[in-house]
Amino acid sequence: MLKEIKITNLALIDELHVSFDSNLIVFTGETGAGKSIILQSIDLLSGKRASAAWVRQGEEKARVDAVFEIQGRPEIIKALVDMGVETEGELLLSRVLSRNGKSRYYLNGGLSTAKVAERISEYLLSVASQHDHQLLLLPRHHLDFIDLAGDLWGSREEFSAFFREWQELRDGYESLCGKEREKEQRRDFLVFQLKEIREAKVIAEEDINLENEKKRLKGSDELRQRGRKCYALLHERAGEALSTARKEIECMAGIDASLQDLASMIAEQSFVVEESIAGIRNYLDEIPNDIAMLETVTARIDLLQKLKRKYGVSLAEVLLYADDIEKELTDLESMDILIKEAREKYDKASASLSEMALELSEKRRVVGETLAAGIKKELASLCFEQAEFKVLFSKRDTDDLLQLTKLGWDKPEFLFSANPGEPPKPLAKIASGGELSRLTLAMKCILARKDMVETVIFDEVDAGIGGKAAEAVAEKIRELAAHHQVVCISHLPQIASGAKEHFLVEKNVRDGRTQTSINKLIGQERVSELARMLDGKTVSEQSLAFAAELIGRNSGRGFADGV
Repeated sequence: MLKEIKITNLALIDELHVSFDSNLIVFTGETGAGKSIILQSIDLLSGKRASAAWVRQGEEKARVDAVFEIQGRPEIIKALVDMGVETEGELLLSRVLSRNGKSRYYLNGGLSTAKVAERISEYLLSVASQHDHQLLLLPRHHLDFIDLAGDLWGSREEFSAFFREWQELRDGYESLCGKEREKEQRRDFLVFQLKEIREAKVIAEEDINLENEKKRLKGSDELRQRGRKCYALLHERAGEALSTARKEIECMAGIDASLQDLASMIAEQSFVVEESIAGIRNYLDEIPNDIAMLETVTARIDLLQKLKRKYGVSLAEVLLYADDIEKELTDLESMDILIKEAREKYDKASASLSEMALELSEKRRVVGETLAAGIKKELASLCFEQAEFKVLFSKRDTDDLLQLTKLGWDKPEFLFSANPGEPPKPLAKIASGGELSRLTLAMKCILARKDMVETVIFDEVDAGIGGKAAEAVAEKIRELAAHHQVVCISHLPQIASGAKEHFLVEKNVRDGRTQTSINKLIGQERVSELARMLDGKTVSEQSLAFAAELIGRNSGRGFADGV
C-alpha cells in the first residue's frame, strides 16, 4: 500500500510531499495543472525510461521517493530478502534522475538497479492509463492480456526458451543437409587441397632455411673471392709468424721458466689460427658453384610462397590447415551418421515443441472463454448490460511448425459489440473512447484481482464517459477499493465524490516561475471542487448542494460528518 510520495524538481514541481491514509484516493484539477506528473513519478519508480527534460529547469537532479507498507505481504518480503534488502514492514523506493539522463535507484537507502525496481514494483502497483486504451486496439497485445489473466506468463517464457533451442537444432540439421548436398563437390575440393600440401612435403620453417641457402648461392663468387683472400692472409702471414714465434718462445722458456705461461698462451693462439685456416680451406671447398641448384632452391621457395598465399601466413599454419582438411574429410565420410543423429534430435524436439504449443494454446482458449465471460460481467456492471465481448482465436495449422513463433500458435483478437443485435467486431473498428475506457477498467479489475497488487492507479480511465456510465464507473472503482488501494486521476465528480482522500492539483506562478502544487481537500473545500467539476467556473448554490449530496451519497457518510 502506498503510504507517501515525495517529488522534488520534477517538471513543474519544486517540492511536494503527500501522505495517504486510505484505500480510495482521487486527484482532480484543471486540464494541464500537472496531474499526469503523479503518474509520471510512479512510472519513474517502476523502472520506466525517463527523459533528462523532466528535470526542472535550472536544477541538476530530480528525485522521487515513495514509501510502501508491505506488512502482511510475504511474497514481497521474500523477494526483497533474496535480493539482500532488509525490511521491517515498510519499503522506501527512490529514483534520482540527473540532467545528463543517468538514473540511480535506491531500495531502503541502498543502491539498486532498474531491473530490481521494475521487479519489485510489479508486486506493489498496477497502472491503468489512456495508453492502455490504445493497447486494447492492437491485436498484437491481446495475447499479453490473456497470458496475464491466466497466469500463463511463466509457461509462455518456458515455451519461448524451448522454441529457441528447437530453432538451433533445426538450423544445425539444415546446415548438415546443405553440406550433404555439396558433399561430393566439397570432398573433391578438399582432396585436391590436401594432395597439394602433402605432395609438397612441407616442413615448418623450411622457407626460412631456403631463403638463407638462396642468398648463399647467389653470393658464391663473392664468398669464394673473400674467402681466398682471408685464407692467404692467415696462412701466409699470421700462420707462419705465429709458428715461428711459438718455436722461439718455447726455447726462451727452456732458459727462463717464468716465460712458460706466455709460451703456452702463444702456442694456444697458434693452434687456434691453424684451425681457423683449416676451417676456411674446408669452407672454400664446400662453396657451391651450381646454377641448377640455385634454380631448384628458387623454385622451391616459389612453391612454398604459393602454398602460404592459399592456406596460411606461415608454413606452420599451412600444416595445421592440412590437418583440418583431414578432419573435415573424416567428418564427410561420417556425414550420414551426423545427419541421422541431428534428424533424430530435431524430430524429438519438434514433437515436444508441438505438444507444448498445443497445451499452451488449449490453456489460452480456456482463459479466453473465462476472460470473455468475466469482462462481459464487468461490463454489465458498467452500464453495458447487453454488451458482447469475445476472444477470437484464428485457425491454426498444427502440421506446419514453421508457422510457429516464440509465442506459440495463437494470435487472438478481442471482439466487442455494445449494441444488441450487432455482431461483435474488432475493437479498432467500432469501439468509442468511452467504451474503451470501460473496457480498460473491466480488464484492469480482472487483472488486479489476479495479480493481487496492492495499489491500482487509474489515469483518467473515465475519459469519454458521463451520466449513468460515469456513476457505474465510480461504483466499480469503489468496489475495487474494497480490496485494493485505488488512486484515481479523474475529471468526473461521480468518482471524486467517493474518495476517502481528495487532492487538488493546481498550477500557479510563484516568484516568476510556474509550478504545480497539490493540496488535500477537506470539508467545504471538497464541496467547492466538486461544484467546479460540475459547473465549471460558475458555481451556483444548486451545484454546491448537489456536490454535497454526491459526497454524502458516494462516500457512505454525510457532509456534516466532516467529509
